[in-house]
Amino acid sequence: MGAVVALLVVAAVVGLIGLRSSLRVVKQYERGVVYRFGRVNPVPKEPGPRMVMPFVDRMTKVNMQVVTMPVPSQEGITRDNVSVRVDAVLYFRVVDPIRATVDVQNYQFAMLQVAQTSLRSIIGKSDLDDLLSGREMLHEGLELMLSTPATGWGVHIDRVEIKDVALPESMKRSMARQAEADRERRARIITADGELQASVKLSEAAKAMDANPAALQLRMLQTVVEVAAEKNSTLVLPFPVELLRFFDRAAQGSGASAPDAPQAGGKPAAGKDLAAGEEPAEVEQGTGGRGELPGTAGSPLQIPDPRSSEE
Repeated sequence: MGAVVALLVVAAVVGLIGLRSSLRVVKQYERGVVYRFGRVNPVPKEPGPRMVMPFVDRMTKVNMQVVTMPVPSQEGITRDNVSVRVDAVLYFRVVDPIRATVDVQNYQFAMLQVAQTSLRSIIGKSDLDDLLSGREMLHEGLELMLSTPATGWGVHIDRVEIKDVALPESMKRSMARQAEADRERRARIITADGELQASVKLSEAAKAMDANPAALQLRMLQTVVEVAAEKNSTLVLPFPVELLRFFDRAAQGSGASAPDAPQAGGKPAAGKDLAAGEEPAEVEQGTGGRGELPGTAGSPLQIPDPRSSEE
């Protein structure tokens, strides 16, 4: 009776050990690849508790999550002969666990090597401007280069991105000088364009003022108002020649309307007297036959004594 109990206990222990060795738990983000006597089962195990035959089956779990793999920096020479150092990052995941375990020994190491060689190849085929500003096309090219071998390994490339481009210091200084010269060129072009537009507007304004001289006087008064608004103690008032001409024309117009009006200074026009045939008044003769100045009739001419001036 004791021997039977012992056999039952041994059988129970062996059964528990066999059950423990045959029970496998596959996680949600994993798939189980089963090998039976070395031959792979074409259907992978889904997530959950799975039973395998002890001492017959062997299960390998494959991670189906997206793997983020940094690609080490690669030195290369671009197509326009510039030495650069470029590093990238690769995002991929396994879509066929059987191919990822059967067709390639270590798919992660294989993807890393392919990414490095593809990055060096894309550097040699690209210009420096493409590496700095046109990275979208380079990302597409890298993804295409990596997708060809990855598809045969049961791996899907989600994304490839160039993370950083390191340039030599001399190249950085040259690019800075080039950018500064380009900005200066654009600034000069904008300034010249502004001067051209201003000259066109000024010429149109000059034509308008020439057609109406009063506009120049209004402009001058507006300038005086603008200067006076700054509360300066000194006021510089420009007096243009056109304003003088305006006053001259106004004076000529008033002289034509009143022919007997005297000229500036209160003197009559000499040209009119001569045209009328009148002769200039002679000096009146006083006593003694000496000539007297007009307005001194009846009084002798006073000659100053030179000695008084010397004294």
